[in-house]
Amino acid sequence: MTQYDYIVIGAGSAGCVVANRLTEDSQTTVLLLEAGKEDTKPEIQIPLECTNLPGTEVDWKYFSEPEPYINNRKMFCPRGKALGGSSSINFMVYMRGNHHDYDHWQELGNPGWSYQDVLPYFKKSENQQRGACKYHSVGGELSVTDLPTPTAISQRFVEAAVAMGYDYNPDFNAMQQEGVGSCQFTIKDGKRHSAAAAFLLPILKRPNLTTMTAALVTRLLFEGTRTVGVEYIHQGTLHQARVNSEVILSAGAFDSPKLLMLSGIGDAKHLQAMGISVLVDLPGVGQNLQDHILIPVVHQATQELHPATTSNGISEVGMFVHSEENRDVVPDLQLFFGAIPWSPPGYAHVDSGFTGTGILTHPQNIGSISLGSPDPKDAPMIQMNYLQSQSDVQKLVAGIKLLRNLFHSSAFDEFRGEEIAPGAEVSSDQALEAYVRGVCGTVYHPVGTCKMGIDPMAVVDPELRVHGVEGLRVVDASIMPTITTGNTNAPTIMIGEKAADLI
Repeated sequence: MTQYDYIVIGAGSAGCVVANRLTEDSQTTVLLLEAGKEDTKPEIQIPLECTNLPGTEVDWKYFSEPEPYINNRKMFCPRGKALGGSSSINFMVYMRGNHHDYDHWQELGNPGWSYQDVLPYFKKSENQQRGACKYHSVGGELSVTDLPTPTAISQRFVEAAVAMGYDYNPDFNAMQQEGVGSCQFTIKDGKRHSAAAAFLLPILKRPNLTTMTAALVTRLLFEGTRTVGVEYIHQGTLHQARVNSEVILSAGAFDSPKLLMLSGIGDAKHLQAMGISVLVDLPGVGQNLQDHILIPVVHQATQELHPATTSNGISEVGMFVHSEENRDVVPDLQLFFGAIPWSPPGYAHVDSGFTGTGILTHPQNIGSISLGSPDPKDAPMIQMNYLQSQSDVQKLVAGIKLLRNLFHSSAFDEFRGEEIAPGAEVSSDQALEAYVRGVCGTVYHPVGTCKMGIDPMAVVDPELRVHGVEGLRVVDASIMPTITTGNTNAPTIMIGEKAADLI
């Protein structure tokens, strides 16, 4: 049986970073196990193809259980299944979140995670096209760029918002987050720059790194409460690998808690009901599931808009705003705008159009992950509880109204055709609420299911070590105690950077 110093489970946004940093020491051996295959699907590299990747062979194709507050719909929950993980199928938006997100993590009992503490790790990875400054750096592995050819209509969105009194914000990742401006992307030379492209492909020839794809980890191996290795299926055969130092679990917000539970770490009653021997009764495993939720406003366009292949089409520009009821310090609405018609199911599809999406940055619903069976090949049970809170619905309705105001401003006069969704006839608050519950979708940002902290529901400590066992850390978006304000990929890469230092 082969022995390694470290075994990293999952070659996603955090796992690729950890594998890269740990193997910088030529004396340290690392086994990186990825359940998906290599990231060779051509569409992965083409930014505008990002909307066509969910549901293909590079996606786990997960669905939630019927969601009681959104008409019992089962929500589609894509997760990347290839080298790069979800960074190989995401929309490539580089968004760090709000300074207060990280200060709040520290206030919750996680020293070392304030904004000032994590900023150096954001900068460490970054190769910022705009150059270095207090908030950005150059020379890192991850390419962060502006769109080379944004569509003309995206600039109209910015003009409309500024005319309505919103601040122009040249950089959502610098001093402040509120306002309207252009997004930045993890794109390099016109191609997607996933965590695999940035952190893994350049180091695959390191002799101290063993990378194995199509390797499904079935359980963690323990002697007492010490983690000693992993069991995995590769090419139809069950294998074991042993570890000298630590196992790093980077399988994501759905599969990291699933693997902990399969290995006997989780809520004792749930594990016993599944016939799994309890190693550590840790009730927080799989709890605290959080995600961003969106609602689209779609218009037909009166002319061709021609989004470039180097664009993701969905979020060329965006804005962060406070809704009227929001007294919190962080914006509660994130808006995206793009030059493609992203019609929800059941609505007309048009060839040329534009879409604005209203996104809740901090929805109040909390969901959970549990086991549907003790079979590692079975998907986890996902319950999101989207729109459990009426105030969340009201905020999304406010987002629709704001987008409509923007789209009906003079800046859009030469582009604005018919409103496809929700449709001009959907105007009362009651009708808009019905639209929100019937159509809302996920922004594909699940986090929080192995949360960091010191309270009874925490799964890992502030150094990301799993409570109750030795030699095991969780390093991915599941450790977030609360979801960040905005897209979650850049924060997950930061978590990988900080974890590598901690290890």
